[in-house]
Amino acid sequence: MLKVGLISDTHGWLDPAVFNYFKEVDEIWHAGDFGTLELSDQLAAFKPLRGVYGNIDGKELRAVHPKELFLEIEDVRIYMTHIAGYPGNYNSHVRNIVSHKKYDMLICGHSHIVKVMRDKKNYNMLTVNPGAAGVHGFHKVKTIMRFSLHQGTILNMEVIELGLRGKLPQ
Repeated sequence: MLKVGLISDTHGWLDPAVFNYFKEVDEIWHAGDFGTLELSDQLAAFKPLRGVYGNIDGKELRAVHPKELFLEIEDVRIYMTHIAGYPGNYNSHVRNIVSHKKYDMLICGHSHIVKVMRDKKNYNMLTVNPGAAGVHGFHKVKTIMRFSLHQGTILNMEVIELGLRGKLPQ
């Protein structure tokens, strides 16, 4: 079993509560828009980190993180990219990728909107967006997620609210 902490759209700001919520995970996955290489390094120093770069990430982050990740862990096939869309409205690049190979899970960020949706009509994959954990953007609440992968199954998915976007921890 692999326990994953999922985060996205930090935009250079990391809530200290992330370390508490992710203390029991095996890996942290970041779905893009890290914002700074220092933030990526901070997460990687805490737990093994997998991530993709986002549209605001510059050349330093793009040298460390790819645009896309294609993973098979615990018999779960995962495709991660920053900008994907959602069931019924994937962008053309993502639609081309998922139409040529079966994935169990698509992970993305970018929208700052938490979504967990099964694409029942086309690909039968779970599309997951953890929302935004940073303080920049239009989201009202900072969010992260946790879940587990075990023998072909995605388990124990939970959304964690870190508080209001504009309110910094004391």
